[in-house]
Amino acid sequence: MTAPQTASGAARGTPPASPPARVFAALARKKTLVAFAFLVPMLLGVTVFFVYPLVMTVYYSLTSFNMLSAPKWNSFANWKYLFTMDQVVRKAAVNTLWFMVVLVPVRVVVAMFVASTLTRARRAGGLFRTLYYLPALIPPVASTIAFVYVMNPTSGPVNVALGKTSQLLQAIGLDVNLHPGWFTSPAWSKPALVMLGVWAVGDIMVIFLAALLDVPTEQYEAAQLDGAGSFAQFRFVTLPNMRPVILFSAVTGIISALQYFTQPAVASATAQGKATVGAGMTTTLGWPNNSTLTYGQWLYNEAFGYGKMGYASALAVMMFVVSAVIIFFLLRRFSDFSPEVAS
Repeated sequence: MTAPQTASGAARGTPPASPPARVFAALARKKTLVAFAFLVPMLLGVTVFFVYPLVMTVYYSLTSFNMLSAPKWNSFANWKYLFTMDQVVRKAAVNTLWFMVVLVPVRVVVAMFVASTLTRARRAGGLFRTLYYLPALIPPVASTIAFVYVMNPTSGPVNVALGKTSQLLQAIGLDVNLHPGWFTSPAWSKPALVMLGVWAVGDIMVIFLAALLDVPTEQYEAAQLDGAGSFAQFRFVTLPNMRPVILFSAVTGIISALQYFTQPAVASATAQGKATVGAGMTTTLGWPNNSTLTYGQWLYNEAFGYGKMGYASALAVMMFVVSAVIIFFLLRRFSDFSPEVAS
C-alpha cells in the first residue's frame, strides 16, 4: 500500500508540507501581522498629517479658494500667475536662496570650529559648552528683539563701539566710518540676521561636539605616525567621520532656511517700532525695502493677509518640490551617507 500511495502522491505534485513547515509558515505570517499592527499608528499619522494635506494642497493650487466659499476650479491660473506675473515672489525667492546659500554654510562652519575648539579645552570645558549652548535655548522672538535693540543704528551698543573705533582710526589718519544700518538698511539687514543665526549656533555645535568625541583616537594616532599635521588630520580623519553629521546639519539647515520666517518677521516689525501679530504682520513683512522678505513670509501673506488660499497652496507646493529636489541631490552628492554609516 505504501508504494502506490507514494507514486500517486508524486503524480499529483509535490508531497504535502510537513507539520514543522506549516508551523514555521504560520509563525512567519503572525510576525508579519504583528509588524503591520505596530506600523498602523505611524501609517495613519503619515496618511492623515502628510499624504492627505499634500494631496489637498495640490488640489487647492488648481482652484480659487478663500476659505469663505467652496473652491472653484481654475486649472493652472495660480501657477501661471506664480511664474509670469507675481513680481514680489521673485524677490522673496532670491532672499530665501541667499539665506540658504550663506546662512546654512556659515552656521555649519562656525559650529564645527566651536566644537573642535571645545574638544581641546582642558579646563572649564563644561562651562564653555554651556555658555555656547545657552543662546540656542532663548526663544527666537526674544533673541531677535534683543538683537534689533543691540544693533540699533543710533543708540545700540554695537554701533556705539563701532563709532568710537571709527574715531580712533580717524585720529591716526584713516578715513573710516563704521556705522552700519543693520536692520534698518537693505544692505545690512540680511547680514545682521546671519549674525543672529551664528550667535544661536549651539544646537548644531552640540551635535558636532558629540560626533567629534566619537571619532576613534586610533585614527589620529595613525595619522600622527604618518607625519600628518593638524590640517591633514582634520581633512583625512575628522571630516570623513563627520560626513553623516554634516549631511544631517546641511539637510535640516536647508529645510529651515526654506521655511525661514520668525526672525526676519520679528526683526522687520521691531525695527519699525511696531508689534503686530496675525494678519497685521502683512504691513511690516520684508522691511526695509523687502530685503528681509522670505518665501515663507510671502506665502503667509498671500494666505492669511489676502485670503488667497489657492495661490498660497501653489506657493506651498513649489516650496515642497524645490526642497525635495535640493535634498535629493544633496543626498546623492554625499554618497557615503548610508544606513550602515549612520548607524
